[in-house]
Amino acid sequence: MSDREESAGTVERGRHSRGHISWGLWLMLIVFHPMADLVFRRDVWHGERIPASGPVIIVANHISIADPVSFARAVWDAGRIPQFLAKNTLYRGIFGVVLRSAGQIPVYRSTSAAQDSLRAAVAALQRGEVVCIYPEGTVTRDPDWWPMVAKNGIARLVLAVDAPVIPVGQWGPQLTHDYHTKRWSVLPRKRTVCNVGEPVDVSAFRGRPVTAGLLREITDEIMFSVRRELAEIRREQPPPEFYRDAETGAEE
Repeated sequence: MSDREESAGTVERGRHSRGHISWGLWLMLIVFHPMADLVFRRDVWHGERIPASGPVIIVANHISIADPVSFARAVWDAGRIPQFLAKNTLYRGIFGVVLRSAGQIPVYRSTSAAQDSLRAAVAALQRGEVVCIYPEGTVTRDPDWWPMVAKNGIARLVLAVDAPVIPVGQWGPQLTHDYHTKRWSVLPRKRTVCNVGEPVDVSAFRGRPVTAGLLREITDEIMFSVRRELAEIRREQPPPEFYRDAETGAEE
């Protein structure tokens, strides 16, 4: 293994992140672990590409409010504990207490606390853990379910810690919950696929001045990889550009 770059955070090596399971994580496992099998007919392609130990950043397209269940289960089945970055509005009441106990990371957008999310994610990676991110920040608004233009938080995280970046394409959960129509269809169970790609090579971006242009390059490069994994599942050609939604926008 090559030496970690000085510019990136110091990372523990060889640490398997299934070592400690908090009460919040146990509770989520009791609820969501069987739910993944009750609601979905799950398929994971190339799950062995998720490293068995050490820090990992896993990025995926966000296709449904139901897809974190199948995504998290795929990471768990690979022997790792997923820590998601999720919008802070989910961290209210008892559910928020459970999420925090389970090690999930709230995201505070456009506030003075926005950097806290990045610092928490960096700290998790420096402990050798797995951080899961939806770079789009919300469910895609593309009417054909292709990824939207992503926010640049993923690029900032990649530059902060030298960890493998694993792209995942997801397909199928939108049949369980269609975000566009707001309709649920739980039965019969829908087939879902998580297609795990090879690590994204971001080495060429390190050591360059951090500008808005660089952040956009990194973000798009990662999302191109995610989109390729999705296209492989769908057996379709993706559109030439990422969908832009006026409401959700993207951080430039």
